[in-house]
Amino acid sequence: MSVMLLDHMGIATPDLDQGSAPYLALGLTPDGPDELVESQGVNVRVFRVGQSMIELLAPARPDSAIARYLEKNRPGLHHTAYRVAHLDAEVERLRGLGATFLSEQPGPGLHGTRVIFLHPKWGQGTLIELVEHPAGGTGH
Repeated sequence: MSVMLLDHMGIATPDLDQGSAPYLALGLTPDGPDELVESQGVNVRVFRVGQSMIELLAPARPDSAIARYLEKNRPGLHHTAYRVAHLDAEVERLRGLGATFLSEQPGPGLHGTRVIFLHPKWGQGTLIELVEHPAGGTGH
């Protein structure tokens, strides 16, 4: 098993500016421009906290997973994400332990990463994301 680091926490919000208010009040500043992750239908604003990030997630379209999440839940913690060196190997290892995923294969994530989500039932009610950064990359 590889050593995992907390990559980020995903916070669902209906609006990036509204969602940013508490983090700005804490003295954090956005880390780079907002980014659209088209494949997930989400607009993302990043705040860096040490080696980890807070990703604010706002719907880019009404049929996105974040939009559906916000219809059923209040804004707030959506998922925790862990950085892995070799995503495909980690997926296979976890599948061997009975883990279930929301998709069959990893897909594109923020800043050129590859990501996959574990099913919240497997995560004891928590949506868990695994993130592989591009070779040599450590995030934005």
